[in-house]
Amino acid sequence: MTALIALDPSETEPLYLQIARRLREAAASGTLPAGSRLPSSRNLATQLSVARGTVDAAYALLAGEGAIETRGSAGTIISSQIKVPVTSPGQRSLALREERVEAAPMPFRLGLPALDAFPRKLWSGLAVRAARGIGPEELAYPDPAGFFRLRQAIAAYLGVSRGIVCAPRQVLITGGFQGALSLVRQVLLRAGDTVWVEDPGHHHTRQALEAGGARLVPVRVDREGMRVAAGTVAAPRAKLAVVTPTHQSPLGVALSLPRRLALLAWAAEAGAWVLEDDYDSEYRYTGRPLPALKSLDRGERVLFAGSFSKVLFPGLRLGYLIVPDELAAAFQRASRLLTNGQSLLEQQVVAHFMEQGHFARHLRRMRELYAARRSALAAALTVAFGDRATVELEAGGMHLLLRFPPETADDILARQARAAGLAPTALSSLTMAHGAGSGLLLGFTNIPEAEADMLAGRLRAATSVEAALPA
Repeated sequence: MTALIALDPSETEPLYLQIARRLREAAASGTLPAGSRLPSSRNLATQLSVARGTVDAAYALLAGEGAIETRGSAGTIISSQIKVPVTSPGQRSLALREERVEAAPMPFRLGLPALDAFPRKLWSGLAVRAARGIGPEELAYPDPAGFFRLRQAIAAYLGVSRGIVCAPRQVLITGGFQGALSLVRQVLLRAGDTVWVEDPGHHHTRQALEAGGARLVPVRVDREGMRVAAGTVAAPRAKLAVVTPTHQSPLGVALSLPRRLALLAWAAEAGAWVLEDDYDSEYRYTGRPLPALKSLDRGERVLFAGSFSKVLFPGLRLGYLIVPDELAAAFQRASRLLTNGQSLLEQQVVAHFMEQGHFARHLRRMRELYAARRSALAAALTVAFGDRATVELEAGGMHLLLRFPPETADDILARQARAAGLAPTALSSLTMAHGAGSGLLLGFTNIPEAEADMLAGRLRAATSVEAALPA
């Protein structure tokens, strides 16, 4: 019973309510079936090292609910009135599979940093100290724009790493990139407004814009990034362009300087805005780091969005948005209406992580780790697939592209791999109007070097290029 009930004195819930809740849950789940005899209140109090009156209060509460029955000398038993959910073997199997997916993401999944390499002990220590330091004033509603020290730390970091000059008042803390996109949509767009999006591009971005009633114009991406000239022909009076200029998602190419300048010139002339999604610019393995598009923005037409999901961990659900000074007040009002701010404790921990130098050191370690894992997986895939596919490595990012002959149905390959417990993404699934060829996008950040050969072999064994060719 001590293992089943497991009281926690640090909880704010009284002990008798903890006892009642845990017994109730054990009965409802079938762990204690109907008719199971419970210890006497004296014996259970001794086992749990609590006062007998505490157990008496728990038993009285459960008896009043009809969850237990007292039968004199026969003792106290679990009532037959407790409803136990009935699950079929198939449902139980599905639940177990879902638990495994949550516990360990499938290999090759996109968008996840190296979860095994995150400094959890350091983070936990910072979180404990932040929690202990919370005073009454921190228990009120947070600043809708975000914790000021975090905004200061972000502004300082972007000035050094991305060449962006901004003041803390221009920084808003958001619920990841999707939170930033929601703010942009709320402030700058109206239903029916036209928006340029990259093709291929991230489907979550498209879906969020479409949900707000935007009319999307897919603009083809080539080796120099978005074809800005094509966008100006297709929709010269668009209200917004969403781009990933440093490391295009998903092709990995960088927007060339002439096209960056053309994009800024179009935005200034059309009175349009540009949302720069800087989703994984921290990870570059060859050549010099590229400056942000925002660093070239003299006309104040670019909004810059970043996220801690790729550099720390996605469960944090924190990002940031840098807005032109003239829009800061409007975005703060929108943040107050949409979310009224993000969780203060998490913001404080991130601020301390950055202020104490841990963030910069973590990024350096991850760049080294990812470069090694990227090289190992690329070599393993080259051996496993031979002349059936080629590996495309761009200068940065968190995934690589395994290219197949153009006529190959990469969606079939992705389904075959998923059936084998692997999670590549078909390149064709991210296109709208313009083909981008055939390929599988493979996240490498969570694949240790020692497992690269094994997983490349599993992917080769799971996929049949011949079956994905047209009949």
